[in-house]
Amino acid sequence: MQYTVSASVFLAIIIVIRLRRPTHSRSRVDEAFTVFTAVVFGVLIAATAWGQAILQLVGVAVEASH
Repeated sequence: MQYTVSASVFLAIIIVIRLRRPTHSRSRVDEAFTVFTAVVFGVLIAATAWGQAILQLVGVAVEASH
């Protein structure tokens, strides 16, 4: 479990750094790498209790919007 949390924190830092850069200088490969990193982050965080809480909050928000 420690490796999952550590990898998640590392990926979150990478995502924040990459998204702070100006958007006009990004290539398709750069954007694809950012999306891939975000997806991997989502998969890693989903296995944690924090990820499950986020999933429940999103589910409540979706049900409230209907």
